[in-house]
Amino acid sequence: MRRREFIGLVGAASVWPFGVHAQQRPGPVVGFLRSTSREDSTRLITAFQQGLKLGGYVEGENVTIEYRWADNQVNRQPALVADLINRHVDVIVSNQGSSVAVLTANKTIPFVFVIGGDPIKLGLVSNLNRPGGNVTGLTFLEETVVSKHVQIIHELVPKAAAIAILNHSAHSGADFVLQDARTAARALGVQLEIVNVGDEDRDLEAAFTSLTQKNIKALVVPGGAFLLSHRNQVVALAARNSIPAIYADREYATAGGLLSYGPIQTEAYRGAGIYVSKILKGAKPAELPIDESAKFEFVFNLKAAKALGIELPLSLMMQVSETIE
Repeated sequence: MRRREFIGLVGAASVWPFGVHAQQRPGPVVGFLRSTSREDSTRLITAFQQGLKLGGYVEGENVTIEYRWADNQVNRQPALVADLINRHVDVIVSNQGSSVAVLTANKTIPFVFVIGGDPIKLGLVSNLNRPGGNVTGLTFLEETVVSKHVQIIHELVPKAAAIAILNHSAHSGADFVLQDARTAARALGVQLEIVNVGDEDRDLEAAFTSLTQKNIKALVVPGGAFLLSHRNQVVALAARNSIPAIYADREYATAGGLLSYGPIQTEAYRGAGIYVSKILKGAKPAELPIDESAKFEFVFNLKAAKALGIELPLSLMMQVSETIE
């Protein structure tokens, strides 16, 4: 066989399966984008798929999902969004960390966001009841929960003169989180110590060194992809330095953290699946009101509490929805 014919056959063999795969993709295509890693999103993916199924769509049977992960690297998001647009997906779903990138690049493909902040403050929509354009979504209002965190940790460690909060300034809702935290601390008459964290592991080490130097005895760890992706390190540092901490996401408590209080994000992602199924059936995003999820969970890690020598007061124990042994 001549060299040119051989190369042609090899080239055809490498392209042909992709073409067949593209033609065989079942039904419409949904782009699913998160600023985190896939590892940090497993239960959210399951919840999203459940929502789709409630709307009559099953991945691999009558709908295809194209997953994209920024792995907490902000600079990757524009390229991931562009890739989904170029693939002509029918709907794009994204979390808060990626929503601005999606909205900036996409004005036509229906877009469903799932965020923890106020979509109006973040500039995603101007009206909650009629979002307008190609955008709708769900919010679990995680940013406003930080005031509850301050209250809980103050009740747990009432003698602490100051409460610290880790602040990853690159998080899109950081300013609103700090604003609510300051208001809550002021109402309780305690000092709020803001400890800034950069994008490196060593920045977390430095943050906890600062906490111990300032003799901080109460800590709030708010929501955000970077902190969540480093939860094992954060929990280990809090334990090593004997600092009672409350966290925004249950993953911290399951990783050994003392307490977590926050929205049940799986409910929001299940709702996102339902919204996507409605859009695939012809509903216009502009006419789907922003859904505000209001279900919360309070998780208490008994082993962590024993290690810190802490007992929950009855007032807090009555609020606990799950205890981890």
